[in-house]
Formats: sequence, C-alpha cells, structure tokens
Amino acid sequence: MRKILDKLLFFLIFVLLVVILLEYMKVTEKIEKKIKRMPKGTTFKYQQLNIAANEYSAAAKAIERLIEKKVIKRVSTGIFYKPKETVFGELRPGETEIIKPYLFEQGKRIAYVTGTALYNNLGLTTQVPKTIKIASRDKRISVNAGSLKAKPVKSYIDVTTDNYQLLEILDILKDFVKIPDLDKEVGIKFLLKKLEDLPEKNRLRIIKFALQYPPRTRAFLGALLNQMNCKENKMVKQSLNPLTTYELGINDKLLPTAPNWNIK
Repeated sequence: MRKILDKLLFFLIFVLLVVILLEYMKVTEKIEKKIKRMPKGTTFKYQQLNIAANEYSAAAKAIERLIEKKVIKRVSTGIFYKPKETVFGELRPGETEIIKPYLFEQGKRIAYVTGTALYNNLGLTTQVPKTIKIASRDKRISVNAGSLKAKPVKSYIDVTTDNYQLLEILDILKDFVKIPDLDKEVGIKFLLKKLEDLPEKNRLRIIKFALQYPPRTRAFLGALLNQMNCKENKMVKQSLNPLTTYELGINDKLLPTAPNWNIK
C-alpha cells in the first residue's frame, strides 16, 4: 500500500511539474511573440504584455531569460526595452521613450511630462532640466534610470489621452513667468496659435479645466481668449477677484486685452 501511495505521489508531482512547464512555455511564447512585434528601441512594462495575474511568476522568469539572451534589456525595475543596433553599436532609447511607460497604466494615460522638460520640448526654452516633472492626479511617479531622473507633481485634473495636451497649455499659462529665458512675445504668440487651433469643444473644455487652476492662470486664459475675439466667458470672469492684479510682466503692447483682466 505504501509503495502504491509513493508511486501515486510521484505521478502527481510529475503531472504538476509538466503543467508548470507547459504554462511557462505558453507564457514565454506569448511574451516572445509580443516583443517580436515591437519596434526596436521600444520601452515597455509587464502590463503591455497582456499578462494575466496568475501568469506573473512565469512571466518574470521568461523576462529574465530574454534579458540573459540579450533580446531585451532592463531600464529600471519593471521597465524594459528592445535594443536597437546601429553601425555605431547599440542605441539606447531616448528620454521620451524611457519615460513613456510611466505615463500609462493598464493601457490608459494617467500622467504627462510637465515643467521645464515640456517647455523645452515645445521650443519655449533652451534650458534642459536635470530632473523631469511628471504630473498625475492620484499617482506619485518617480523615475531613476541612470542619468534620467523624474519626480512627481500633482496635476489639477485627472489625466487622460484626450485632455493631457489641454493641461499642457494650462501649465504654460500657470508657469509663464517661471519658464527660463522665455521670450514673452514668442510665448504669447505660441499660446494664441495653440488656442486658435483648438476645436470649439476643446476651448470649452480648457475653460472648464482652468477653473481648477490658480487665478493668474484663469486671468491669462481669459485675456488670450478675448484677444482672439472670443466671447468673454462669465465663469472665468466671475471666478476672479476684481480687485486682484496679476504680475506676469505682460503689458498691453504684448497683449492688448491684458489690462481688462488686471494683468500687468
């Protein structure tokens, strides 16, 4: 009887090991196919591999195996990239590509790059920050990947793929006086063009979002919209203290409608 039980136990262990091995092979094959379809130089997280919760253990082993084979490389904990080879050797992903996986969760955008890094990317400043700022409503996102470092800041609005570019415009308005070596005339022309290019629906949305921003941001937006001959928005005007002035270093030559919004 004991021998029968031992054989049965051995058989069950064998079956379990086979099941585990088959599951590992299945997950590995799925991951390899997914990575193979990615362009070289792409960064990614586990979530982008469509891995089920019960597959994470096998996935971690598969990822380590692919790293050993140099199919992929690790940027930082939980972030990987597919190497791109050139005649000069391996080309590491640029900052934008490295940051990208941190801006999404379960395939949905939850954050965006802001601050000097954003303003540099838009051509408003030549300054390159040592530390990038990542804005998110509920999640604190930090990055420490070699020379690339990022710190979290809280966004005023829940970030989505549909609204983050509007939030970027509002951040420019908010930080206008703080943007390094900004030519204010160029900055105002840039903002007017951005607002003019917005569909009417998005102009209404940016006004709604602005109500969550500091008063100087709302006043600046109101002046720019008036300059575009847009109808004065009552919600924006009523949200401001009529006795408050906003020191933005902008006179009526730079923005003729500035005095109407107590902007100096």
